[in-house]
Amino acid sequence: MPSSHRNIVHLHIPALPIAVARVSRPELRQRPVAVAASPSGRSLILSASGEARREGVFKGMTLDKARKRCYRLMVLLPDPGPVEKACQGLVRSATRYTPVYEPARPGHLYLDLTGTQRLWGSARDTAWRLRREVRQDLGLSATVGVAGNKMVSHIASRIRVSEGISDVAHGREASFMAPLKVGMIPGIGPLRRKVLLEELNVVRVRHLAALDMGSLKLIFGRNAYLIHQRALGIDHSPVYPRARRPVISEEVTLPRDENDDSMLLGLLYTLVERCSYRMRKRGLMPEKAGLSIRYADRKETERQIRLPPLNPQTLDLCGPLGELFFKLCKRRVRVGFMRVWFRGLHPPGPQLGLFHAPSRDERGKIMITCAMDRIRERYGENAIMYGRVKA
Repeated sequence: MPSSHRNIVHLHIPALPIAVARVSRPELRQRPVAVAASPSGRSLILSASGEARREGVFKGMTLDKARKRCYRLMVLLPDPGPVEKACQGLVRSATRYTPVYEPARPGHLYLDLTGTQRLWGSARDTAWRLRREVRQDLGLSATVGVAGNKMVSHIASRIRVSEGISDVAHGREASFMAPLKVGMIPGIGPLRRKVLLEELNVVRVRHLAALDMGSLKLIFGRNAYLIHQRALGIDHSPVYPRARRPVISEEVTLPRDENDDSMLLGLLYTLVERCSYRMRKRGLMPEKAGLSIRYADRKETERQIRLPPLNPQTLDLCGPLGELFFKLCKRRVRVGFMRVWFRGLHPPGPQLGLFHAPSRDERGKIMITCAMDRIRERYGENAIMYGRVKA
């Protein structure tokens, strides 16, 4: 085999949170199931089983609409603990065969098996053993794609075959991609897909690959060459473990759309207070903060800021996030969802100031914050709040 050939395996567990729940709850099997952020009818579907998708329930749909389409739908709330354990189990299985693996997102795992043939045999045989181990150890059923690059292996894993393994031989990537629908190519969004399907009648990947570069540039701009390469089954992106970026976040789905700034600020400050308490409890300081807003017309906006120096004993973040809210929320449309997050988390620096001593007001604020944290530790996060928030 030429040294330039890679062997990439993509292991895919559809609707991982639901698959994990079905291991311990057999009554969920063979029934339409969905995971939603909250029981509220305005909450969005985070994951849907195959049975639910066949009845028209999809990720991103509101729970009210999903229940209208599927009256038998069983709704689960997110349970990150078991899902995280399942992801760790997948990683343990992967490390038996290769040190080069990439957990792309929950339920998706890439393995680079290049050069492991003398140890484990062909990539297809290794994929078969990996799939069997995942089934035996975790009770999860996976589909596996085997190809010479990440993109083709990912697409192959989405094509269900009787054995659960779809193998694309080296040199056959273009012929494998040709009969697929253009929506299978990553990077083609809904707008451009509409242009291709309705205006140009480009339905299959082979039709897209046949377009000249000038036509592709009119549609995709500077991404034309990349899309053409993907249509031919070419992808040079490597498999690499992603660096962990710890994030602390809170979100809320409003029971009804709202445009009252005082009420929205109260909800925002509630989210910020919860995040601040969690960061103080872990002894962490954030470098960046972000705010996401979704309006009643489903349009979403997001913005982030770099935070100024903060007192680690109080972590008063309501001021910067309040300013960010007014910079971001400028549309005259009601708001239905908000999410706030903090990144760049690190312990406070050990260096103390030589000349700066806390003022009387600062000392009082520190004492109040410490007292509130003690109350929260004993009675829960929502036991006490500042008057500016609305829990």
